[in-house]
Amino acid sequence: MMGFVVSLPQLLAEVETLRQAGKKIVTTNGCFDLLHIGHLRYLQAAKALGDVLIVAVNADASVRGLKGDLRPVVSEADRAELIAGLACVDFAIIFRGETPIPELQAIKPNVHVKGGQYTVETLPEAPVLQSIGCEIAFIEMVDNRSTSQLIEKIIRAYS
Repeated sequence: MMGFVVSLPQLLAEVETLRQAGKKIVTTNGCFDLLHIGHLRYLQAAKALGDVLIVAVNADASVRGLKGDLRPVVSEADRAELIAGLACVDFAIIFRGETPIPELQAIKPNVHVKGGQYTVETLPEAPVLQSIGCEIAFIEMVDNRSTSQLIEKIIRAYS
């Protein structure tokens, strides 16, 4: 089944229904520029931690702030639709801030997942997640799989 790209108000209505049905809500976030196997495996592992996976996708301006003026390669609308189209993803939203803290405060997930390069101490949203009783899980990334590496390989191939 394909997921849906939704607004935060639409998502919150869905989450309330799902929570009442006893579903475990899992969230994660990221840029997801140039979708690759590392992203897929990460999202599949995140989904395995609960019943419903919500992915917050960085808006284009946020990606530029994190990755530089040449990124993202793929627009926020396309990235969100690609993520929502994965079988393991139930909902995708686009967040506009530096972090998805306001969205996470509203969603109140049971579990929030980040890549293994983070720790509770380095995760900006950790204090908010802890204050709402959310478990924080870390998933190791697939070795030698990153969008930045993929872009570098393409540049080398066409230079």
